[in-house]
Amino acid sequence: MELIRKWNSLSLIVRILIGLVIGAALGLTLPNMTWIAIFGDLFVGALKAVAPVLVFILVSSSLANAAGGNARKFRTVILLYLGSTLSAAVVAVLMNFAFPVTIPLAGVDPAEGYTAPDGMSEVVLNLLRSIVSNPIEALSAANYIGILFWAVIIGIALKKANRETKTLLKDAADAMSKVVRWIISCAPFGIMGLVFSSVATSGLDIFRTYGQLVAILVGTMLLVAFVVNPLIVGITLRHNPYPLIFRCVRASGVTAFFTRSSAANIPVNMELCKELGLDENMYSVSIPLGSTINMDGAAVTITTFSLAAAYTSGADVTLAMAIFLSVVATFSACGASGVAGGSLLLVPLGCSLFGISNDVAMEIVGVGFIISVIQDSLETALNSSGDAIFTATAEFKEWKKQGRKLPL
Repeated sequence: MELIRKWNSLSLIVRILIGLVIGAALGLTLPNMTWIAIFGDLFVGALKAVAPVLVFILVSSSLANAAGGNARKFRTVILLYLGSTLSAAVVAVLMNFAFPVTIPLAGVDPAEGYTAPDGMSEVVLNLLRSIVSNPIEALSAANYIGILFWAVIIGIALKKANRETKTLLKDAADAMSKVVRWIISCAPFGIMGLVFSSVATSGLDIFRTYGQLVAILVGTMLLVAFVVNPLIVGITLRHNPYPLIFRCVRASGVTAFFTRSSAANIPVNMELCKELGLDENMYSVSIPLGSTINMDGAAVTITTFSLAAAYTSGADVTLAMAIFLSVVATFSACGASGVAGGSLLLVPLGCSLFGISNDVAMEIVGVGFIISVIQDSLETALNSSGDAIFTATAEFKEWKKQGRKLPL
């Protein structure tokens, strides 16, 4: 009991770091102990299972009980989401122009069993269909744009409900939040299992063969995370952005990196927003919305792979065409959640701008799946931590107007 008390007295971040170190050490020294990975599977599974219900109940309850006055904050956070995604795509263009990368395709099999969208119209149609999907199906399939749509509709419809109904919704939301806290308290063991699995199964071959591509992806995403996003936050708040950036990356980005699931990280982000003292009526909507339209990492992935495909194929790449690609990547990334397979399956759409055949584009996608252990981890960390960063930025902007002190 004394050991348990000492363990619980440590901050969650310290416990996660301990789990990370233990998982890495076991992965290097005892890679055959595959049962350790089950801790990671259970942790991610629990987060994914609770997140759809949490979002639905929390959004419905918040809107039913809300007093209003959040329209300006929502407008700010949506502009921040879209602006940061476009900025990430432009940075990816500049990085790929400065350090052009070609991809060795010899022996690479095209990604089979996946269907890439034919154009932006299909991406938009898939997104619209997701919005109006059956609410029960949306919950079971973790279709967050659909969950958010129906939760908003039901929450607004319940605004005139009696006090007992609203109290019941609020109690249900509080109960779900408590369940989330219980699951997140298990994060050190989950991270241990996830790190063990990654270290034990991923060799160095991907670095030898695709080292340049991995380097450009890593470099671009780190540049967006620690230079571009802080610049956006700093300009918006007129305040040093790095305390907020580091806190969100530490609390949200680390878990997102290892879970590789924006859906699984929604409860983590909501808990972080609560710790920052943000308005629940705001973050209960903006966090799941951000998991759909705040896609910095996806924009970087689509732009980088498309330009690498163009260089590999010998296509003529002009700066004007590359900038147009960044706009296409921004809107494609916002629709990524409506397309099975995520951002990689939107790469052929970017490749089509340079006249690259679909066969070659799907080979490029195949390369993406090979290095996805790095690409997807970084992409999810950048996307998910950004949800919390820009939600907090929109809220803090209003705080500054009111003369309130920022908790940074």
